[in-house]
Amino acid sequence: MKLNFTGFSDPGLIRSNNQDAYYIDPEGRFFVVADGMGGHAGGEEASRIATGEIQAYLVANWETSKSSQELLEQALWGANEAILQDQQNHPERADMGTTVVAVIFRSPESPWCAHVGDSRLYRFRESHLEQVTEDHTWVARAIKIGDITLDEARLHPFRHVLSRCLGREDLHQIDVQPLDVKVGDRLLLCSDGLTEELVEQKIANCLQNSPWLDKAAISLVEAAKEHGGHDNITVVIVSLEENSH
Repeated sequence: MKLNFTGFSDPGLIRSNNQDAYYIDPEGRFFVVADGMGGHAGGEEASRIATGEIQAYLVANWETSKSSQELLEQALWGANEAILQDQQNHPERADMGTTVVAVIFRSPESPWCAHVGDSRLYRFRESHLEQVTEDHTWVARAIKIGDITLDEARLHPFRHVLSRCLGREDLHQIDVQPLDVKVGDRLLLCSDGLTEELVEQKIANCLQNSPWLDKAAISLVEAAKEHGGHDNITVVIVSLEENSH
C-alpha cells in the first residue's frame, strides 16, 4: 500500500506563539507531533528539540538491524536527554517539557507508535474514529479507575496536568505499541489544542467529509478555532491507500 500524508499547525486564536512542532519524513517513513510547555520560549524550544532529535535518530539508524520498537524508544529517550541537556545549559528554560506522539512505517514490520503525554494518535476506519494512545494525564488515570466521568473530565481544572512528558529526569516509561492498519485507514496525530476543542464526532466528520487530506487537515484546524482555538493546534494525517499500478 502507499501512504499519502499532510500536516498543519496553527497558533490558534489566543496565543501569540506556537509551542507545537511537527515533522513529516518526506519519504513517509515516520511522523511526529510535539506540544511544548514552559515559559521563556521553553515550550517552543522543547518541541523543536524533540522533533529534531527524533528525526535525526531515526534517519541515522533506519538501516540498522534494530526493531522499529527499539528505534522509536531510543529516539524518544534521546529526545528526553537532549531536552534535559538544554535545560542545564539554559536554566531559564529549566521548566520546559513537551509531549510527543510518533508513528513509524518500516516494512516488513507492522507500523509502530510511541507517545509521551497527551498528544494523541487516532485511527479512522470505516467512519469510526478510535483513540489509539492513552493520555498520560492525571485525569485520564482518574477516568480509568472510575474516580471521575468523561463529562467531568472535559471541564476538570487539572485536565492539562501531565503525569509524563519529555524533559523530565523522572521519565521512566515510554509507551510503544504496534498498529493494526489496513488500506482505507486514516491516522491522525494531533496536539491537545485539537481534542480540547472538538468532540470525537466532530473530528470524525472532518475526516469523513474531505477526500483531500490537505482539506481535511485545514477543516480540523478551522473547526478547533471556531470552538475557541484556546491553544496551538497541530494535526498530521496519514492516509493508507491502494498502490496504483
